[in-house]
Amino acid sequence: MKRIFILLVVTLLFAASAFAEEAILIDFSKLNADIVNDQRGNPTQNRQTVMDYGQVAGSSYTPDQKAAMKTSLAITNWDVVFSSSSRTVSNIASTYTREAESKQFGTVLGVRVHFPLENFYSKAEIKPPFEIPAFEPQADIDDNGQIQPTDSNGITGVSRFEDGYGVVKNVGTIRSVAVNAYGLQFPHALNVLLIDAQGNEKAVFMGYLNYDGWAELTWNNPQYIMEVRNRELRLYPLYPQSTPFVKFAGFRIDRDADKDGGDFIAYFKDVKIIYDKAVLDQDRDIDDEALWNIIRDRETAKKIWEMERFGQAQILRYLEDEKKAQEVWDPLYGTTIQERYGFTPTPANQ
Repeated sequence: MKRIFILLVVTLLFAASAFAEEAILIDFSKLNADIVNDQRGNPTQNRQTVMDYGQVAGSSYTPDQKAAMKTSLAITNWDVVFSSSSRTVSNIASTYTREAESKQFGTVLGVRVHFPLENFYSKAEIKPPFEIPAFEPQADIDDNGQIQPTDSNGITGVSRFEDGYGVVKNVGTIRSVAVNAYGLQFPHALNVLLIDAQGNEKAVFMGYLNYDGWAELTWNNPQYIMEVRNRELRLYPLYPQSTPFVKFAGFRIDRDADKDGGDFIAYFKDVKIIYDKAVLDQDRDIDDEALWNIIRDRETAKKIWEMERFGQAQILRYLEDEKKAQEVWDPLYGTTIQERYGFTPTPANQ
């Protein structure tokens, strides 16, 4: 009798976990810069995630200018956006992201945030340079960032931003979210920002970074029902409903009013989710999409809309960068004395 009870418990536990999938939403070790070198020969963009926004630029730009209008999810391209009360010139100038080399994980996202010194609540969002598109087909990308689509299935195939680049498809109810984060004993709160297929953004509270070293912070959905018999069961049309997805929208760091301001440093390896599938994988008798093309047309329109939305913002940034002073003697430009001031000082003993 006891043996039968144990087998029954094991069976129930297996059944409760069988319908859950685990996937890496974003892996920063894949987002190192590896193409499009700058004037010093350093790569500036990430090959897998490069996007060409020159195609939405106006006719007043030259072909060379449009060819330079590229961005990607390379770590150094990520933005840190303060709440309005903290958005001062000194805070913004001392806040940025960098590639960091971890002995354990390789390349990870490093972030420096300079919070206000005054005693009031402040928050900073670490966001990708553009909203990650959910319907971008696979492509061949050369060392100059030229994109040549290769996905014969088009938008309905596997997205270029899946498999650890910011998008997970076929997501029903999310059961858990986990973040590999490196803490330096700061008492600030960490939130993960997610966007669903309807465009709704949700902040998931992961905990506090008041520890030293790497740790996996986990959020478990309190509204997730493990027992299938207690769930609300509904039937939905299978076609042409779009497959639900989740995309990564960034992190949010919250600093309470009673905590010290100034510099904050943290590192992030990846974000993972455990979720229920929205639709089971099935071998259907008729290829509905090949006959009607409803999803293809719908997702193509969404892709164009996403491209136009982030492209216009990137064009404004490109124009601002073109206006910026780039002289080698600019103290804010170089890193060596020669580069910063345009001359090499003479030693005092000469």
